[in-house]
Amino acid sequence: MSDGFLMEVCVDCVESAINAERGGAGRIELCSSLLEGGITPSVGLLQVVKQYVRIPVYAMIRPRGGDFLYSDREVEVMRKDIEMMKNHGADGLVLGALTEDGRVDAELCMELLAASRPLPATFHRAFDMVHDPVVALETLISLGFERVLTSGLDSSVLEGLPLIKRLVEQAKGRIVIMPGGGITERNLQRILEGSGAQEFHSSARSGKESAMKFRNSSVNMGAALSVPEYSIKVADVTKVRTLNAIAKNTL
Repeated sequence: MSDGFLMEVCVDCVESAINAERGGAGRIELCSSLLEGGITPSVGLLQVVKQYVRIPVYAMIRPRGGDFLYSDREVEVMRKDIEMMKNHGADGLVLGALTEDGRVDAELCMELLAASRPLPATFHRAFDMVHDPVVALETLISLGFERVLTSGLDSSVLEGLPLIKRLVEQAKGRIVIMPGGGITERNLQRILEGSGAQEFHSSARSGKESAMKFRNSSVNMGAALSVPEYSIKVADVTKVRTLNAIAKNTL
């Protein structure tokens, strides 16, 4: 981390975590399945990542992809996952829940935050699905979230920039507003200058070809919209370094 800013990199494998730290990231958001926007990582993934990196690792608590309206049984899973992540070295947690009418589920979040203590918590991009972001932000502040990750309720941070700027002004330092969603080397300077944010969130990934020589192109392990079998995306050290340099020069 450099003075005045912090870059968080979201990762879903050990290689990405190592590359994020090597590139100068100040924190890792650890997930599985970034294709779905990130769900809870396995305990094994958390343990191995913690062996290889020294920067803080915040674990995602999200039992499935899709919306953020959870059943009682899904809440049970979230409680158990919080317990497991705490017991196996997570430095913080990333969580969130909404009501059916698009408000922050304050009652459930209060319960999950109580279970998370003493670890700090980030409210994830469930925030981008709320009906009224001004009201939602005050709710998160009153609940005691450390930060909120948001694209400004739009398809990417660049489109949501005007709202992010207003949220930073509304927060007045009471909660960290962390832009995330579509941040690249091409737009980071504009985002930081236009928002006033001090932290930002990116996957900073590049494609990596599989080492498999024998390939069966007739079989796909996932659904029709799944990722290619013989190519993965991992955090790119050079991209992380470039984003850090841009932020350092901007802030």
